[in-house]
Amino acid sequence: MSNVTMEATTILPILKKKLAFLSGGKDRRSGLILTIPLSSDQTSMEELSATLDYLLSIPSEKCKARGFTVIVDGRKSQWNIVKTVVLMLQNVIPAEVSLVCVVKPDEFWDKKVTHFCFWKEKDRLGFEVILVSANKLTRYIEPCQLTDDFGGSLDYDHNDWLNKRLVFEKFTKESTSLLDELSIINDSDKSSAVDKDKSADCALLPSFDPETVLQTGHELLSELQQRRFNGSEGGGGGGGVQGGPAWCPMEEELLAQPQVMKLLDSLREQYTRYQELCRQRNKRTQLDEIHTKVMQVVTWLQGPGSELLKTHQAIGDSMRAAQALQQKHEEIESQHSEWFAVYVELNQQIAALLSAGEEEEVVELKALQQQLSDVCYRQAAQLESRQNVLQAAQGFHSTTQELSQQLDGLLGMLCADVAPADGASIQQNLKLLEEKLQTVEAGLSSLRQKGGVLLEQMCSQPPWMLEETESPAGEQQDNIQQIQAVMEEMQLRKQRCEDMVDVRRLKMLQMVQLFKCEEDALQAVEWLGELLDALLKTHVRLGDDSQETRTMLDKHRKFVDVAQSTYDYGRQLLQATVVLCQSLRCTTRSSGDTLPRLNRVWKQFSVSAEERQQRLELALKFHTSAERVLQQECVEAESLDEVDSSGKTLLDRLTLPVIFPDGSEQFFGSPSDTAAAAEGVRERLLLVEERRLQLQEARLHNDHEEEEAEEEEEEEEVLNGQEARLDVIGEELSEKEEQEEEEEEEEQVVGQQDEEIEKATQDC
Repeated sequence: MSNVTMEATTILPILKKKLAFLSGGKDRRSGLILTIPLSSDQTSMEELSATLDYLLSIPSEKCKARGFTVIVDGRKSQWNIVKTVVLMLQNVIPAEVSLVCVVKPDEFWDKKVTHFCFWKEKDRLGFEVILVSANKLTRYIEPCQLTDDFGGSLDYDHNDWLNKRLVFEKFTKESTSLLDELSIINDSDKSSAVDKDKSADCALLPSFDPETVLQTGHELLSELQQRRFNGSEGGGGGGGVQGGPAWCPMEEELLAQPQVMKLLDSLREQYTRYQELCRQRNKRTQLDEIHTKVMQVVTWLQGPGSELLKTHQAIGDSMRAAQALQQKHEEIESQHSEWFAVYVELNQQIAALLSAGEEEEVVELKALQQQLSDVCYRQAAQLESRQNVLQAAQGFHSTTQELSQQLDGLLGMLCADVAPADGASIQQNLKLLEEKLQTVEAGLSSLRQKGGVLLEQMCSQPPWMLEETESPAGEQQDNIQQIQAVMEEMQLRKQRCEDMVDVRRLKMLQMVQLFKCEEDALQAVEWLGELLDALLKTHVRLGDDSQETRTMLDKHRKFVDVAQSTYDYGRQLLQATVVLCQSLRCTTRSSGDTLPRLNRVWKQFSVSAEERQQRLELALKFHTSAERVLQQECVEAESLDEVDSSGKTLLDRLTLPVIFPDGSEQFFGSPSDTAAAAEGVRERLLLVEERRLQLQEARLHNDHEEEEAEEEEEEEEVLNGQEARLDVIGEELSEKEEQEEEEEEEEQVVGQQDEEIEKATQDC
C-alpha cells in the first residue's frame, strides 16, 4: 500500500462508483469492516486498487493493527472476478486483513468451490478466506454492524460519507494553508509597523476567507460530534455479543474530530490576531482618510463654496429675475448638498471612532469634528440666509407684479367712458370700482409688508457673514434703495388712481341721482295717471244727503291736494334732472318726454277734479235746499221751484262728459254708476214734489168748500200735468242713459284703436 496521502478529489469519479467502502461497522475483534460490493459489470482492478488505497489511508495505525474484516459481495459477480479480488487483497493489504468473507450466491458456485480452496491457501495469502451465504454472515459479524444489504441494521449513505470526506479534506487543506498565511501576516506586521506610508493591503489579504473556513470547520465539527453521540447511543443499546466491546463510530471520525478541533483552535487564535492587526491598520487608515476628507470638505466650503455665495447677492428687479436667481441658488445648494452629505458621513464615522478610540485619537478626532462642524454650520447658515432673502424677494416681486396689474386694470376702468343704460348698471360699476380700489389698497399693504420682510432678511445676516463677504455694503445698499423705490412708485400710482376714482365716483353718483330723478319723475306721472283713473272711475257718487256730500267734498279736496303734491314733486324732479344734465354736460335722457306727459295728465286731472268739485257743490246745494224745504212747514213755491231747478240741473250735469284740453272726452264711471248717482237725486225730487202736493192740499183745504170741486178739478189737472212732467223727465233720463251707453261704447272703440296705434308705434 502506498504511504502517500491521497485526496478524495483526485479520484472522486472512482469513489462515486462505490467499488469499496468503510461502513463504520466492526467485527467481534473491533476490527473495521471493509465491504467490496462486486457488480455484474466488469470491475476495473486498477480503480478498485485506487479505492482501497484511499480507504486504507483513512484509519489510524492503531486501528489498522486490529486488522480488517473484508466482505466481498459476489452475489452479482462471476467466480473468477471474486477470486481475482481476493488474490488482489494479498498484494494491497495483506498485513491488515484478518478475515475475508466471500458472500456467494445460494446455488451457483457449489461445483466450483473444489477447484479452489481458499483455506488451503491461507499460509500463502496471509489471511483466512471463508465462503458464506448472506444469511449466514451473522455467524461472524453482528447484525448491528452489517448494512441492510446483508440483512443488518447499520445505516450507511455512501454519498453522504463522500461529501463529508470532501468537506473534511477541503477544510483541512484550507485551514492549514490559512494558518500558514495568517502566521506570516501576523509576524510580518511587527517588522513593518514603523513604515506607515507603505501599503500593506496585499499582505492583509489571505487566500481564503477566514470566516468561511471557520464556519465550515464548526459545521463539520458539529456533524462529527453529532454522529459520535448517536453512535455511542447505538453502541450502548446493542452491546457486543459474548461480552464483546460496544460498537463505536468510525475510527477515522474519532481521529478527525480532534484534528478538526485542533485546527479550529489554532485558526481562531491566528484569526483573532489577524483581526486585531486589521483593526489597528483600519483605524490608522480611517484616521488618515477622515483627515483627508475633512480637509477636502473644509477647503471646498471655504474656497469655491464661499466664492459662489459672494458672487450672488442680487435680489433681481422682477419676478422672472428672482426666479432665475432662485434656480441658480438651487444649483449652488445642490453642489453644497454633496459636501454636506460627506460631512454627515464623516460625522458618523468620527462618532463611531470616538466611542472606541484611544485618548490621543479622541483628541485628534474631536478637533477634526469641531473644525468640520464650524465650517459646515457657517456655510449652511449662509445658504439658509440667502434662501430666505430670495424667497422674500420672490414674494415682494410677485406682489409688485400683481399690484401693478391691479393698478393697470383700475386705470383702464377709469379711462373708459361711462355710458351705462340705467342706474343699476352705474351702481354695479361703482361697486366694482370700489372693490378694485380696495384690492389695490390691500395689495399695497401687502407690498409694504413683503418689502419689510425682505429688508429685515437682508439686514439680519450674522456679523461673521458680513465680514466674510467682500464689499457687502454697496450691493446691499443698492438692493435696499431698489426696494424702497418700487414701494414709492407703487404708492404714487395708487395715489393717482385714488384721485381719478374720486372724480369718477362723483360723476357716477350724479348719474345715479339723474337716473333716480328720471325714474321718480316717471313714477310721479304714473301715480298722477292712477289718481286720474281713480277719479274718473270710482269718484261718481254724490251722497244721499248734505252731510254725506259735504264729507265727500272734503275728501275730494284732500284727494286733489295729494295729486297737487305729486305733480309738484314730479316738476321738482324734472328740474333736478336738468341741473344734473348740465353738471354732467349731457343732454337730458327722458325729461323732455316726461314733462309734457306730466303736464298733460295734470291738466286732465285738473279738469276732472274741477268738474267733480262742481258736481259735488251742486249736489250739496241741492240736498241742502231739499232738506230745508222738506223740513219747513211753510214753504214758498219759489223755494220748491229752486230745488226742482237745481235737481234738474244736477241731473243734466251728470249726463255730460269731461272735456279735456286736447278735446277728448271722458265720463265719470260707468252708465250704471251714473244711473245710481242720479237715482238718489230723482228720489229727492220726488220727495220735494210730494212736499209740493202736500202744501197744495193744505192750501186747498183752507179754501172755501164751494170752490172745493173746482179746486179738485184743478188739482187733478195739476196732478196730471205733474205726472206727465214726470213721465217726460223719465223719458228724457232714459234717452240720456241710452245716449251715454252709446257714447261709452264709442269711447271703448276709440281707446282700443289708440292702444293699437300706440303698440304699432312702439313696434316701429
